[in-house]
Amino acid sequence: MSGLAVRSTDECRYDLVALGEVMLRLDPGESRIRTARSFTAWEGGGEYNVARGLRRCFGLRTAVVTALADNAVGHLVEDLILQGGVDTSHLRWSRYDGIGRRIRNGLNFTERGFGVRGALGVPDRGHTAIAQMGPGEVDWDHLFGDLGARWFHTGGIYAGLSDASAEVAAEAMAAARRHGTRVSYDLNYRPSLWQDNGGLARAQEVNSALAPLVDVMIGNEEDFTAGLGFEVPGVDPGLTELSTEGFKAMIEQVTAAYPHLAVLATTLRAVRTATVNDWGAIAWSREEGFAEATTRPALEILDRVGGGDSFASGLVYGLLSGRTLAEAVELGAAHGALAMTTPGDTSMATRDEVEALVAGAGARVRR
Repeated sequence: MSGLAVRSTDECRYDLVALGEVMLRLDPGESRIRTARSFTAWEGGGEYNVARGLRRCFGLRTAVVTALADNAVGHLVEDLILQGGVDTSHLRWSRYDGIGRRIRNGLNFTERGFGVRGALGVPDRGHTAIAQMGPGEVDWDHLFGDLGARWFHTGGIYAGLSDASAEVAAEAMAAARRHGTRVSYDLNYRPSLWQDNGGLARAQEVNSALAPLVDVMIGNEEDFTAGLGFEVPGVDPGLTELSTEGFKAMIEQVTAAYPHLAVLATTLRAVRTATVNDWGAIAWSREEGFAEATTRPALEILDRVGGGDSFASGLVYGLLSGRTLAEAVELGAAHGALAMTTPGDTSMATRDEVEALVAGAGARVRR
């Protein structure tokens, strides 16, 4: 077993609560953002995607703490969240000022990429409602204590929205730990979040301050290098091939710096083209040591955005359900692989499909 004790289902209303921004994703499909005349609307957000994956794929009870501007766009995002089955009881509505001068909803224009043309995200998320939520606005002790949550998930995207967001994340994580709720944090480094807000130095300052409150740290090679300041020995920054040994060395650095961490997990992705990646994952726990998922070379991808979040939700599902670390990282890698075969940020996979892929099922037609 991973050695990670988790609160019982009976004492908690929620299996997982996520804190983060939920944006309206506008997808031009096979076209480009700059030439499109129509877009498909989805909802998405790094932290929210984990809660949605756990609900829709794995059938767990999840909720999201977020804020939206109280206008038609905000209610469209709410409707999409409701379709995903995530509890919106803790969604906060902010008074809209008429034109979005002070309060607005985040938009994310996303191209999937194809072949030699990489995926492209153009976020439009300044002055959003959730970025302006401050400490003291959510009764975390009621949420984690009176209602109860087995797991709390947030990450570097939310913490990077504003100085207030980092403070709220710290407040929530500390409250979760007081009540015995396990805390996971996905570093999810996004250069666009930090380029006008202190850059790498500020990202590392924020993430390093929050790291002591984390039980399960999740990321990829860029997250741990740029977002937390560690090196991956022997790995090309472009990551043209998977290097398990390099990542193991990096994990040893992180766990030495943060000895309280119970589990650390990272995806392994080598980008051959936008639509063909090598895909794998490794994880570590103090109880079991290292565990490596099945590597899937030349994995064909329709939409890579959200693959890491689906890895995180599969991993968390495994840990919540008492699986070994080896089983949990296999579930995460399989769920991430399946999620990248469909459009949108969020997973359309089922638990049966994930379990079948872990067991070695192929892509033959099922009738």
